Amino acid sequence: MNTPSSTPEAGRAGGSSVRIGALVPLTRPGWVEAGRHLLAGLDLAVREVNDAGGIAGRPLELVIRDTAADPLRAAAAVDEFARLGVAALAGEYHSVVARAAAARADALGLPFLCSSAVLDTLTERPTDRVARLAPAQSHGWRIYADFLLGAGHNRIAVVTQPSVYWASGTRILRDHLAPRGGTVIELDMRTLTPAAVCDELAGNGATALLLLVGAPEPAVPVVKSVRRDRRLAEILIGAPAGQPEFPGWADALGEDGAAIPFLRYLPERLGPLGARVGTVLRQRLSMEPSFVAFEGYDTVTVLADVLRTHGTDRMRAAAPWPRVAVEGTRGQIRFSRAAGVGVWQWAWAPVQVVDRDPARPDRFRVLRSG
Repeated sequence: MNTPSSTPEAGRAGGSSVRIGALVPLTRPGWVEAGRHLLAGLDLAVREVNDAGGIAGRPLELVIRDTAADPLRAAAAVDEFARLGVAALAGEYHSVVARAAAARADALGLPFLCSSAVLDTLTERPTDRVARLAPAQSHGWRIYADFLLGAGHNRIAVVTQPSVYWASGTRILRDHLAPRGGTVIELDMRTLTPAAVCDELAGNGATALLLLVGAPEPAVPVVKSVRRDRRLAEILIGAPAGQPEFPGWADALGEDGAAIPFLRYLPERLGPLGARVGTVLRQRLSMEPSFVAFEGYDTVTVLADVLRTHGTDRMRAAAPWPRVAVEGTRGQIRFSRAAGVGVWQWAWAPVQVVDRDPARPDRFRVLRSG
């Protein structure tokens, strides 16, 4: 699927457009809700840039391609963007897909600001071409592990599927919990049904179960089975990857989807810019904007500042990331080199552990900030 470009506000900014290639999951098996929010943030920021005169009088334009959570499709899109002469790449939600896009962008010398993917090893080698707004997985998931320990959970079961991302998450949890007296028990969804997961939990003494699996399948059936098993009435279900963030989770699970802590990347209170952008995004999406929508907006805000300051040619010639200092919706954005991360990293976006309130599943409770 080749999604059409967004239309630049040509009447408000003259001349040929400055193009940004946007990678977004818009069809299954991609996480479509996340893609919709990401695109809403990207598009809103582009429109505001153009309302303010564009890039040196030229309109900014998004050229959008649907990745559908497919790494090969994303790499092919990067090749296409290079042929189209885009100034930079933006977006992507899925970590494994973003990793494929980052590798191809680096090979082609194309700047890429990744909006949402968190996998630490976004590139196999250090690069000056790629930067990222989302916190590295190790940063956020360690905060989540500390939340579990603080809540009295030191025997943790994780139900997993084969994936670099889930394997990385399991390793981060185990490495962080083990020196602090915690244990991680791995349950493989390739060999277990949701009912069998319940039997394993009833026998292994775990007090928390983390969903390191896709949504809605198999996460939703696992949650339903655990919630209905009287042996597991006291067990905490958690989802550090953020499956409960979007309305589809509440629609599928209702009350069963509440009280499942997950990670999101928002401050406890938005500043004036974040509050204004949040109001507009709420109107556009007809729902509360997720942190992913703010990541999209911040991505274009950073790229527009870089393009105004360095120009499209100089952006390719020299890495602009260490010179960025931009006010985003969630705080001032600066990039640095973080340990174990081979790309330029905003260290760090705000991190929260939140859940849906059992009394009002449409409302979120902040359980921990980091």
